[in-house]
Amino acid sequence: MCLGGPLSEAEVRWAVAASPNLTIFEDLVLDRDAVSDAGSIRSRAVGHTAESGAYVAMTLDFVRTLVAAAPFIRSVSIAGSLASGGFRPSDDVDLNLIVDDGHRHLAYVVVNLLGLAHAMRHRAKPVDDLTRRPLAPRLMTANLILERSQYLPLQRDDEDMAFEFLIGEPVFGLEAIAEVLEANPVLLEHFPQLAGKPVPFAIEPRRRLPKSLFPRILDPPARALGQAAWRYMQWTRRHRPEALARVAYVRSTMRPYTLFDAS
Repeated sequence: MCLGGPLSEAEVRWAVAASPNLTIFEDLVLDRDAVSDAGSIRSRAVGHTAESGAYVAMTLDFVRTLVAAAPFIRSVSIAGSLASGGFRPSDDVDLNLIVDDGHRHLAYVVVNLLGLAHAMRHRAKPVDDLTRRPLAPRLMTANLILERSQYLPLQRDDEDMAFEFLIGEPVFGLEAIAEVLEANPVLLEHFPQLAGKPVPFAIEPRRRLPKSLFPRILDPPARALGQAAWRYMQWTRRHRPEALARVAYVRSTMRPYTLFDAS
């Protein structure tokens, strides 16, 4: 990904060599403390090639259903390991959404309800501590949900937020993503290759329900429902500290856009 930008390979390698924290080992750029993990990292990358195809097809079908049922969703991108190249069957599929103002929590509830119905058909899916659920595995997950007003402009336009857009694979709503980049040109300063990012998974949605069925007044009760469900899931992980720590870390990277923070 770095080689897709304006720097030459030699300059990228020089930047890694000049860093006190990074090294190149087995053709991977790693934290020096993670050199011993090179084998498992490469194994995930190799496994991604073998496992991701079926899950990408499954995700595209899910997104078609999602955007048809939720016309307030302006954009959907695949995120997480399925986008970054390290997917394994026990992972869930992370989705980044852009939605109309006043519909963040409603989008979260709709993704999870449709995701539960979808996962019921895939109960044999491998799971780990993060994807294990009482009724069906966690399969489709809302990772980052932005309302339109939240990116005009973004409160955060740092390297991590720019990378979140770089790593994402747009599926629906390319116009909304273009609007984000236009309103936040600093993202392109971090990763100029965002401007010409290919979109191999773009879809045309099925016929969408009318927006009038989803007024803003539905968002507060959706927040209450979503927060209760989220707290329940954290309670089920109370004996799995590694899972709780992973959730806390991921949420920290999403702030100030995290749902259900006490603030």
